[in-house]
Amino acid sequence: MATTAPLCTSDRFGIAPLTPRIGAEIEGIDLGCALSDDDIGEIYRALLNYKVIFFRDQDISEEQHIAFARRFGELEVHPVTPKEQAHQEIFHLRTQPNRTSGADLWHSDVTWRAEPSLGSILRGRTIPEIGGDTMWADMVAAYEGLSPAMKEWICSLTAVHDGSVFATVQGKPTSDFLDRFPPQRHPVVRTHPDTGERALYVNCAFTTHIEGLSKKESDWLLQHLYDQASKPEYQVRFRWRPNSFAFWDNRSCQHYAVADYWPTMRAMERVTIVGDRPFFDPARG
Repeated sequence: MATTAPLCTSDRFGIAPLTPRIGAEIEGIDLGCALSDDDIGEIYRALLNYKVIFFRDQDISEEQHIAFARRFGELEVHPVTPKEQAHQEIFHLRTQPNRTSGADLWHSDVTWRAEPSLGSILRGRTIPEIGGDTMWADMVAAYEGLSPAMKEWICSLTAVHDGSVFATVQGKPTSDFLDRFPPQRHPVVRTHPDTGERALYVNCAFTTHIEGLSKKESDWLLQHLYDQASKPEYQVRFRWRPNSFAFWDNRSCQHYAVADYWPTMRAMERVTIVGDRPFFDPARG
């Protein structure tokens, strides 16, 4: 059974946990200010502890959004970002005329990269009066909730991740995308590089199959693992307001954009921090 996350405290700002396992609001800090290294260190420790942290009422510029994210590492440019866009680091997520969302499924971002993201910092710009929440699931708890025999088995497995769905979004040949971003092999259970925790690292957006299993076996096992994210005990749900920010650890949680607001407009801006290559270390966790 998954255990409650230890409480994290700070002398520099307030931390209000939203559930026993995942999610906390950070209070009393201005992301547009020149934050000290100690401030950034405490924010990062809160991120590791709660997996997703939230900031309210941050009326900052795009440049300040980018500058804050850059304090945590190199920034990523998404391959579908228009080349003429002023700030290439910002990935715009807007309501589309023919659908509510492309992210209404549990997923980790860009697992089709050789080095998937460390995390993302998402800003709410235009928010529906009702609906449009985002949910996050603790994939460390999802792993811990499995039976001992299942945990032992899946720690030995490798899955393949493919992001060619973005070629479809752009109306371009799949082969062009795969030439630039070939499918990647990642462990089914990932060791977090900072905490040593083990987390499920497969998702229904980008994982295609598990190596060494038949299609029937792979499909069954992946569905079983995907279903772990659906447990309410592992989740937090965030109600957006304009200028709210969410910063999540892409290595230890998944998220789901609730698609209940169409045709109302919803516009978000995401800046993503480059991560490292996923690995499994049997000596940790």
